[in-house]
Amino acid sequence: MGTPDFIRDIRASAGHQLLFLPGVSAVVFDDRGRVLLGRRADTGMWAVIGGIVEPGEQPAACAVREVYEETGVHCVAERIVLVQTLRKPVVYPNGDQCQFMDVSFRCRAVGGEARVNDEESLEVGWFETDELPEMKRFSYFRIEKALADEPTWFDTTSQG
Repeated sequence: MGTPDFIRDIRASAGHQLLFLPGVSAVVFDDRGRVLLGRRADTGMWAVIGGIVEPGEQPAACAVREVYEETGVHCVAERIVLVQTLRKPVVYPNGDQCQFMDVSFRCRAVGGEARVNDEESLEVGWFETDELPEMKRFSYFRIEKALADEPTWFDTTSQG
């Protein structure tokens, strides 16, 4: 889907200034314990699936929607594994700036077949957790927390 219409509407009056946005990421496992990843069209890197929560949308519903839109896989959100505001704003090539608060969900695949389902992914696939492709720390950390039998992780430090 790319940039949601509501963000384009905000940008029409806000220009490139920093926007603080709610986002979600989904660590989806199949019944064999493999994790679903997409190779992003914008960076070429493998990553967990994620997106921006739309106005009025619940974060868990957003995670489920994003997984289907990007990969064709149906899933259910099982639990929140972490909540984190990303420290550094993202600056896009056009100059737009965003900082995201990410709510990461552990999800379970319940149907569909993994495939590139929109323009945001170059490839989609299932990976054994001990044979993950090269990714940014963001994705590794979320997979690590989704595999752990621990309470939800959150950062208690202040950005200051």
